[in-house]
Amino acid sequence: MATPDPRNNATRSRRIAVRMAVFLIAVSLAAAAAWYTTRPKPVAVAVAQAGIGRVETTVANTRAGSVSACRRAKLAPPAGGRIERLNVREGDRVRTGQVLLTLWNNDLTARERVSREQLQTAKARVREVCELARASARDAKRARELRARNFVSQEAVERADADAGAKQASCDLAATQVAEAEARIQASRADTDRTVLRAPFGGIVAEVNGEIGEYLTPSPPGIPTLPAVDLIDDSCIYVTAPIDEVDAAQLKVGMSGRITLDAYRGKHFVGKVRRIAPYVLAVEKQARTVEVEVDFDGDAGRLLVGYSADIEIVVTGRDGAVRIPTPALMPGNRVLVLGDDGVLQERRIETGLSNWEFTEVKTGLARDERVVSSLEREGVKAGARAVAEQKEAAKSRAE
Repeated sequence: MATPDPRNNATRSRRIAVRMAVFLIAVSLAAAAAWYTTRPKPVAVAVAQAGIGRVETTVANTRAGSVSACRRAKLAPPAGGRIERLNVREGDRVRTGQVLLTLWNNDLTARERVSREQLQTAKARVREVCELARASARDAKRARELRARNFVSQEAVERADADAGAKQASCDLAATQVAEAEARIQASRADTDRTVLRAPFGGIVAEVNGEIGEYLTPSPPGIPTLPAVDLIDDSCIYVTAPIDEVDAAQLKVGMSGRITLDAYRGKHFVGKVRRIAPYVLAVEKQARTVEVEVDFDGDAGRLLVGYSADIEIVVTGRDGAVRIPTPALMPGNRVLVLGDDGVLQERRIETGLSNWEFTEVKTGLARDERVVSSLEREGVKAGARAVAEQKEAAKSRAE
């Protein structure tokens, strides 16, 4: 019987080992391929780098405010009557004292003319009776001189003095009638002025209620009616907006702020607090608020009164602080940091000043580290693999 060759056994063993190695490699590659194809894909996240800049603590309005005029008057003549002349239309610009409308007042103007004629009559009467009074005074003087030389009796002197006194009294009465006539003219003119509506200040006519021939009735006490003319002085404007009562306690007159208007998106106007209401508004089903007025600090241009506006008042601020976008901050002062390995890491930080846009980072985060600002996306959590959106990453680098 032949003895097996040991070399053949060794060759066979090597072949088996090689086959096993090849098999194991193939299984490993297949497992790796299966894992690679089935593994969760990285979550696309919006990131922002922690940078250096200014951080402010601000207070903003709870509901939309509006642009208001420093002076606005809803005008109507004191008297009622039919509109005779209407001198303005909506959108017209008027000057102080300009006549806006006139009611029918022919009866009042006629009465004023009568009073003027009566004044002329009274003045003519004064000239007449006062001239007679002066003549009587001269006669009385001559009578006293003649009496001193015994040319006339004492009785004649007394009659002359009495006549001079009576004529002087008539002169004084006529002068009083002149003053009375002048007073009647003033009263008639006042009645006429009640039918004429004039602009108390220069501005723009916002609204006109009425047409020629219509009857205009003044508002009875406690019953508001539409004004004849709504006049706005748009040379001076400001913004009024409600601030939550809790935030309002931090405000002071003179604080600076920013004003934004829906009509001018992307543009900010610099403002300054001009007034803080000394009371709290308690509107049903709404938060208690305080009305705050903010002046435009500089030329705001020709803004329309009534524009909706928002205000953001700066309480305090700090330059050169490490800051992150406030939307990247989670409850408990936590953030998700995107590391170089592409894995999201949760980190607790110490914050400082904050507003709706930026939050100051005191400790826990270094400059240029990337934090996730799209926390609302599905799959964004600590330990998840993530990739920064190219658009957001480029934007962060640009900032």
